[in-house]
Amino acid sequence: MTSHPPPFTIGIEEEYLLVDQETYALAHAPDALIAACEADLKEQVSTEFLQCQIEVGTGVCATIAEARADLAHLRRTVARRAAEFGLAPIAASCHPFGDWKEQSHTKKDRYDKLRRDLAGVARRMLICGMHVHVGIPDKDTRVQLVNQLKYFLPHLHALSTSSPYWQGEDTGLNSYRLSVFDNMPRTGLPPYMRDWEEFAGTVQTLVDLELIEDASKIWWDLRPSANFPTIESRICDVAPRLEVTLTLAALTQSLTRMLWRTNQAGEPWRIVQNFMIGENRWRAQRYGVSEGQVDFGRRTLIPFAQALDEIIDLVAEDASALGCMEEVAAARDILANGTSADQQRQVFTAAKTVSGSDHEALRAVVASLITDFGTDL
Repeated sequence: MTSHPPPFTIGIEEEYLLVDQETYALAHAPDALIAACEADLKEQVSTEFLQCQIEVGTGVCATIAEARADLAHLRRTVARRAAEFGLAPIAASCHPFGDWKEQSHTKKDRYDKLRRDLAGVARRMLICGMHVHVGIPDKDTRVQLVNQLKYFLPHLHALSTSSPYWQGEDTGLNSYRLSVFDNMPRTGLPPYMRDWEEFAGTVQTLVDLELIEDASKIWWDLRPSANFPTIESRICDVAPRLEVTLTLAALTQSLTRMLWRTNQAGEPWRIVQNFMIGENRWRAQRYGVSEGQVDFGRRTLIPFAQALDEIIDLVAEDASALGCMEEVAAARDILANGTSADQQRQVFTAAKTVSGSDHEALRAVVASLITDFGTDL
């Protein structure tokens, strides 16, 4: 692992769903809306697989403060332009009552091919996520940090959970998005790789067999990026509120720096089998932050609050150096207030008490997500 400190720059990508401002149902993005957003945001905005989706991405940011300013601008612009068409964006990984069978994919060559290749699996992809890139120029260092950082993916995912509902029903999970996404090929936790050569060679085998075009079709929870000198965390649900997104990004950035720093000190993080990390991944998907995670060093289940406190202590030096201690510490607010999945259920219960209608209660959930999208901007 290179001894020269990486820049630890960050970039954040978010996928949003577009809803009708009156009915709160999913709505297709008109071509004019996409054109208006592209005129304002250039390459920082793009269509997504489904016509009811839109994606934004920050530039390369040196600090969380830069990311906050950039992402707030992106969110404001998309919301303003969407309003001109009677629409509103929400940043939740599943629409509470949207039906995937009623959605159409965006007509582009790459999406047409995806639809053909993945068949019925692609049709169900009515989900949104967020990705966090951390700048690591050295290729071998990228792979080594991926091997170690995946230990913490369940903790990050638990904090992000925002998809309890699917097609009008409470799934009982805090993140149903992951259940849908895991139907795709080449997903889940990344396998252990010795170095960049092994990673690149594995990808090239699939390319040579014409099974994929390039590494961008490797959809692991965490991967060395195919297009940038970064590692890319893809585990998280998209967060309705900007500040939660920034907390997740700050934790990812700080954990990456901590792992690099401890490797330099000759104390690399232990490598844990994917089978074991997968148990925590499932617990995050099912329970969010309301149940504990397995501590594999102690071989015991610990409350999520304890796990989070220990993570914050681990990265305190790094978060301070990166200027994001406030955002990292705000993870405790997520724990105290509940994740978006918890909050959506609270809104549903309160609204149903008044209306007596499941559908009206789900509409209230969407209304709350529209409000959350504009909070903190």
